[in-house]
Amino acid sequence: MILFLAARPVTSPTLGSGRPGGPPSPVRPARPVRPAPRRARPRLRALAPYRRIFAVPGTRAFTAANLPARLPMGMLSVSAVLMIAGSRGSYALAGAVTATGLAATALVGPWTARMVDRHGQARIAVPATALAVLGSLSLLLCVRHGAPDWTLFASYAATATTPNTGGMSRARWAHLFRDDPAARHTANSFEQAADELCFMLGPALATLLCTTLFPEAGTAVAAALLLTGVLLFAAQRRTEPPVAPAPAPGRPRSLLRLPELPPLLVTFLATGAVFGSLEVVTIAFADEHGIRTAAGGLLALQAAGSCAAGLLYGLLRPTRPAGRRFLGCTAAMAALMLLPLLAAATGSPAALAVALLLAGMATAPTMVTGMGLVQSLTPPGRRHEGMTLAVTALLGGIAAGSASGGWAVDHLAGAGAAYGVPAAAAALALAVTLLTARRRPNRPAAPVS
Repeated sequence: MILFLAARPVTSPTLGSGRPGGPPSPVRPARPVRPAPRRARPRLRALAPYRRIFAVPGTRAFTAANLPARLPMGMLSVSAVLMIAGSRGSYALAGAVTATGLAATALVGPWTARMVDRHGQARIAVPATALAVLGSLSLLLCVRHGAPDWTLFASYAATATTPNTGGMSRARWAHLFRDDPAARHTANSFEQAADELCFMLGPALATLLCTTLFPEAGTAVAAALLLTGVLLFAAQRRTEPPVAPAPAPGRPRSLLRLPELPPLLVTFLATGAVFGSLEVVTIAFADEHGIRTAAGGLLALQAAGSCAAGLLYGLLRPTRPAGRRFLGCTAAMAALMLLPLLAAATGSPAALAVALLLAGMATAPTMVTGMGLVQSLTPPGRRHEGMTLAVTALLGGIAAGSASGGWAVDHLAGAGAAYGVPAAAAALALAVTLLTARRRPNRPAAPVS
């Protein structure tokens, strides 16, 4: 038996042909065993919408350049309030000065945006920013050297040429994804989250600079960041949207004549009043309780809630009509803005911190949906103007909210009662949206690819 086995030809599939007595086949290397492909992690799948929009060349560059230009949005007004209230001892004066500057921006902003549409972002944004920085430096010097109060109003009004950096970034996304509604929704959500991030970090940085270095430090750093960021953003030319064609002879038709736009702008006005009053009242509340240095942190919590909600909102696939989504967002904002009023009544800064975090979670979805409605209503060649009108209404509301919040702090029973101002402004936004929704039929949702 042993001899029989030894004499038997090898017929292994690897070393032999498999036929008795046949010639041996060449040795073939064994195929490597490939592991089964792993499924994408749930987190990576969830972030796929954001990965898709940032895969487009140039998007990461202009986004990174735009962030330092936006950070001063959350710094300038807080720095002005801390700087003026600290030197002049009046929150009413500080609120009035910031309100004047924001109101001037509301008037000049649409004109600046129209120039951007006609001549391009780089050609207009840089000189406009330079003029605004000069206004901020003038305010700093007037406060530093004890100039009369009217000089503060004039200096802060000179910052009205500040370009809408967020609107310029949104215009780039709208141009890149002009045929992709789902990508535009994700991009608008990211932009709103970026705005909230700036409003989260800006007040904290401004408070830190003004309270630990010197009162004018916040304004000085904000002006430097604004100029640097706009220069970097303007240098990203390949993603810049094309300029609009020359208008026909005669005065161009105002976008305000679009029937659905004015009520939407009124809602932005009321939403801005929420932001402006909440900022001034929170700073005053912290001052009343001896934690003035924590004011920026309290405002950062509200912005953090809004930032997180904005990012999560961008992952959703919109299915309902935009009008219905906007109504739901404003209703949630009106309900959640009651929380700071109730928490401030307890006198507990910790309770107020939690309430601000929760209240901020409805503002970003409201802004994202509202900006999407504005983009759908305005012609492509006038997107800067349309979005700047929305921001103009928002700034006008912030100005009115700042003045109303400052008045309420000085004339009502403390800062706790003054939280009724943002609650009332949110209720007004809901009321306007309800009236508009009744008069306007719901449009079908934009197709999502």
